[in-house]
Amino acid sequence: MSESKTIAGPLTGQCLCGAVKVAARNVNPEYHACHCGMCRRWNGGPSMAISAQEAVFEGEDSITAYDSSEWAQRAFCKHCGTNLYYHLKPTGEKYLWSGLFDDQSQFKMAGEIYIDHKPAGYAFAGDHPRMTEDEFLKSIGMK
Repeated sequence: MSESKTIAGPLTGQCLCGAVKVAARNVNPEYHACHCGMCRRWNGGPSMAISAQEAVFEGEDSITAYDSSEWAQRAFCKHCGTNLYYHLKPTGEKYLWSGLFDDQSQFKMAGEIYIDHKPAGYAFAGDHPRMTEDEFLKSIGMK
């Protein structure tokens, strides 16, 4: 976390159908946009997720997760299909989709990853770090 302050919370949110609810505490308001092919296929565009030291889900029986790679798991509501989180298995961290939350006013873009996979046609404004696939994988110890 850089200069941003942690949001004590709880920040609350839910999936589209309301079967899964989340309450997050000690939230890092900085998110990274991921342009990898899996995220774009899963979301229809880049993913934007935040991290929290604590995330409590209600309706866990409505959550389906699958291993999308050796080192990552993706979870969604089995009823409405809303993407819920991305679990980075090597670190145990879960990144919660920013769109789940009722109040996103304190969130801000801190960077972009897989920038070398970003298709033409859109670009995010701002002066923030942009990491290639190789740079990102090295940063999490995967290369």
